[in-house]
Amino acid sequence: MRIGTGYDVHKFVEGRPLIIGGIKIEHPMGMEGHSDGDPLTHAIIDSLLGAAALGDIGLHFPPGDPLYKGSDSLILLEHVYELLVARGYKIVNIDSTIICQSPKMSPYFNRMRETLAARLHLDVDAVSVKATTTEKLGYLGRGEAIAAEAVALISRD
Repeated sequence: MRIGTGYDVHKFVEGRPLIIGGIKIEHPMGMEGHSDGDPLTHAIIDSLLGAAALGDIGLHFPPGDPLYKGSDSLILLEHVYELLVARGYKIVNIDSTIICQSPKMSPYFNRMRETLAARLHLDVDAVSVKATTTEKLGYLGRGEAIAAEAVALISRD
């Protein structure tokens, strides 16, 4: 068994959709980023890469590379899944937390879990998504950004 952690944060910007966990969230602003700016999926990617000692998201999908401009983070997640499988790893489970003041994330949890689980070929019960606020403290509490953290457990087949 191997464990990895991931963390990502993106600031709000106008003119982009808000994508969290592969799901479009109704909100007047989206996340800044080279790809679709999905901090939850990015944190999960980093947790999986870390568990397998394969570096981080920036190593595999460099932010300056035009190939990944506007990329769907779920496609990047699928690529990471394939890297793990090719090395004989199986994902046991993912635990993740979205950190933001707003919008409220709980109405989207089930869809996020289903979407992420499907892309990772997991049962929904193996993917946890939850959220917390920072009680209006700091840049997250002021609603300037959304962050996410994740922990992944993997094993060899």
